[in-house]
Amino acid sequence: MATPEQGRIERRLAAILAAGMRRREFIALLGGAAAAWPLVARAQQRSGTPRVGIIDDAPIWDHFRQSLRDLGYVEGQTIAFEYRSARGEPARLADAAADLVHPPVDVIATFGTPASRAAKAATATIPIVAISIGDPVRAGLVASFARPGGNVTGNTILGPDLSPKRLQLLQEVIPSVSRVAFLWNPDNASNVAILEELQAAVPKLDMKLISVPVRSVADFDSALPTMEHERPDAMLMTNDPFQQLHIARIIEFLAKNRIPGMFQTRENVIAGGFLGYGASLPDLFRRGATYVHKILQGTKPADLPVEQPVTFELVINMKTAKALGLEVSPSILARADEVIE
Repeated sequence: MATPEQGRIERRLAAILAAGMRRREFIALLGGAAAAWPLVARAQQRSGTPRVGIIDDAPIWDHFRQSLRDLGYVEGQTIAFEYRSARGEPARLADAAADLVHPPVDVIATFGTPASRAAKAATATIPIVAISIGDPVRAGLVASFARPGGNVTGNTILGPDLSPKRLQLLQEVIPSVSRVAFLWNPDNASNVAILEELQAAVPKLDMKLISVPVRSVADFDSALPTMEHERPDAMLMTNDPFQQLHIARIIEFLAKNRIPGMFQTRENVIAGGFLGYGASLPDLFRRGATYVHKILQGTKPADLPVEQPVTFELVINMKTAKALGLEVSPSILARADEVIE
């Protein structure tokens, strides 16, 4: 069925043909029609099935898609997904975000601070739902938690004083710990903030922090041997999306060198890490899907406050503990939300 715009062009063509025309008029009219038809097509596309752009799809996004299904969306009928891969690399993140902007999707959903910043740099108009980010204000994503402003909102994986709490918990579980390595990504603004929090906290706990920056695959080849040489009593790491792509390599290294690892999410502990304390990552993805739904229903990102986690999970992998020769006190096990045997 022709749209009003197409009908107007067709009527004009018929009128000119009926009255007779010069070649120049005909060419000019065709040029106008050719320019108008893509606009009409885009308008039709925009009024059809909403499209959600996702950078670096992974199994954790299943929680996001399932939540949208629970809200009544059917993939391929009432919602569509556009996927772009960057593997967490800064240069590729920018390209992936740009690909989602031209032609535009209706909403961009991102995991972590680097991908969220890439999306924000690519567009100031398309709504962005940033999932499991660090400090969104410090990262320049929003003006404030309560009033994000602009086109970005979402949720953060960080809670008040989370970094010092993780150090304290590590000290409770392993009383002898004194040297702690911190694996972080210098290209992730939230990781920089966590590093500063840890640096401020370690003197109060009589600990020493060993900084292990990794921003690329090549960095692992030098960073891991450096960590082995430093012989830390334990290692902390963040939920940086790039480093999460290499979590199997990190956990294998820790097991080989008998270094207890403390992680932010349950998923890393299930994969073989020793200890996890942080927000529920699946829950953050489900909440991100709820924000996408609200935006597709007409709510502006600027009117959706950045959400903070309300529950934190303590997960202990006793199989890994035994392999490391560690004993975990009954009081700590009683506090755990999940113990993996």
